[in-house]
Amino acid sequence: MSSPASLPHAATLAWWLTAWLRGHEQTDHVLDVLAADTHLLEGGSALDLLVRGRSTGATYAGLALPVDGDPLGLGGPRPFNEAALEAGQAVVVGDVGLVPDEVGETVQWRVHQAARRQLPDVGEADRALREALVVTAGALADLDVARWRPEAADALSNLHHRPELDAPLGTPARCVELAARGMQAWAIVDLALVDDGGALSSHEVERRRDLLAPLGRAARRAVVAACSPEVWPPDR
Repeated sequence: MSSPASLPHAATLAWWLTAWLRGHEQTDHVLDVLAADTHLLEGGSALDLLVRGRSTGATYAGLALPVDGDPLGLGGPRPFNEAALEAGQAVVVGDVGLVPDEVGETVQWRVHQAARRQLPDVGEADRALREALVVTAGALADLDVARWRPEAADALSNLHHRPELDAPLGTPARCVELAARGMQAWAIVDLALVDDGGALSSHEVERRRDLLAPLGRAARRAVVAACSPEVWPPDR
């Protein structure tokens, strides 16, 4: 998956499909949002994509962001897991798994069977992200990140400047904020890994990757929890 300057396609679909299924957003508005990335059901339209989600009887759609060794957001079966892992992202709505495929200027969603999955809840993901940021910031300072990747150092020193995300009505403010912080941490990891030529040795390169791995994992878990309503905090 490319560097997440904006939400992954699957996160966008999970949020807006959920809002539509729950009646928080009107069809025309959701279609306008999906049109920005030209989301389509494979062999159909964006409206077909929404209708396919509704046909499951589910009231929400959730996000998966799997990588090798960490099938985050997946519960099987194997064909769906493999397709989602190859894409690096997927949406789960009821017993249906949707996997994106970028075809030209469109994002076409392929339909798979999906099984129940287990996820970190929002509180757990939030705590893990905060802890990982503290630990990683200290470790990168020890490696003199400002010398070999000043952009990453700047990002770490400006954590209050988070990306602004276009969230639909009905999305808890805490989840929008968590998604933004997750995306921010994900970008820091990407920035710190852009140019391994600045490392002193292959050992230094490997050490840097090892130090950044926990933050990358925490960032993905934060975004998945923020975009998966089954683990959202209850309405109050």
